[in-house]
Amino acid sequence: MSAPAPLDQAVLPAGIRSRYVENINGLRMHVLETGYQSHSPADDRACVLLLHGFPELAYSWRKVMLPLAQAGYHVIAPDQRGYGRTTGWDADYDGELGSFRLFNLVRDALGLVSALGYRSVAAVVGHDFGAPVAAWCALLRPDVFRSVALMSAPFGGPPPLPFDTTAIPAPLQGATGLADPDMNAALALLQPPRKHYQWYYSTRAANDDMRNCAQGLHAFLRAYYHFKSADWKQNQPYPLESWDAGELAKLPRYYVMDLDKGMAETVAPEIPCAADIAACAWLPESELAVYSAEFARTGFQGGLQWYRCATSGRFSAEMQLFSGRTIDVPACFIAGKNDWGVYQKPGDFEKMQNVACTQMLGCHLLDGAGHWVQQEQAQEVSRLLLQFLRQAGPNRKS
Repeated sequence: MSAPAPLDQAVLPAGIRSRYVENINGLRMHVLETGYQSHSPADDRACVLLLHGFPELAYSWRKVMLPLAQAGYHVIAPDQRGYGRTTGWDADYDGELGSFRLFNLVRDALGLVSALGYRSVAAVVGHDFGAPVAAWCALLRPDVFRSVALMSAPFGGPPPLPFDTTAIPAPLQGATGLADPDMNAALALLQPPRKHYQWYYSTRAANDDMRNCAQGLHAFLRAYYHFKSADWKQNQPYPLESWDAGELAKLPRYYVMDLDKGMAETVAPEIPCAADIAACAWLPESELAVYSAEFARTGFQGGLQWYRCATSGRFSAEMQLFSGRTIDVPACFIAGKNDWGVYQKPGDFEKMQNVACTQMLGCHLLDGAGHWVQQEQAQEVSRLLLQFLRQAGPNRKS
């Protein structure tokens, strides 16, 4: 993959710059950055690291970066492995999948922090699939990631290690999670037949289906973002009772899809009308064009590899090394009140608050936001992040 130029300054808010950091765990990492304007070479600003999800970019944090910087933080948002202008990752479906596993994504984050000259950061903040990366950062290296804010995807803890199984056989690996092969079959038996989106994202066809879809990539992304936002009024989520096909089928089609449809075909009927697009202040056409241009250039396969790591079960064993371990640094959770992502894995929202995070300082579900909470309600997210950072500790560099 050729190395692109930094992101055009014209598409960024004044005060945010685009640049590259070299040699980060094999990557040339593209970052957006603000709060770097130092009064002296010995600037003592603490760092906040922002990790995006799918299908997003560092650009997804554009609306919260400046408020954090104005409060005294050096704010860094990278295009993560597989995304945007970061290079050095393998875009081939048949390439090395292991480089996209969660532990290596944590290594990417740790390498970036270290390259920037920080022994620790005030907080790591993750949204969507960036949330489990942030959670594992805090669990594996609490000395570096001194607090963690999770958005839209609750963290239920490391996968359990089978216990007391000498008399009673252990269940199959992943039997209650995304690596469970029986769930595919159970969803397919429903009427109408269904499939889980993460398994769909793991298929060879998914990248081409979205990148080269009939309606065009820009229209696909407009429908996808709209469908999962508070603007789609049918998003009225509630907790599911258990991880079984009947309960999962209650999720909207963008999570549990019709068996015979790809994602582009699934979201196409939900594209908003021209008037609604013009009224969408949180994602105007000029800003959506940044996403569509980037994904047109790179495709989606880099991000889809993350899902393949989850559904394959190949990396569960190394994660089970930390079975029973908790996140013991200060933590908070922020999501939209209209975000089904809070409940898509039954029980994790409760486990996060009661077990997985031992210093949970706040759990916030925001009015007027769906899945894209830091874009839909940027002002309130910024306020809550700053409140959390004040509660979690001092904002001095270390």
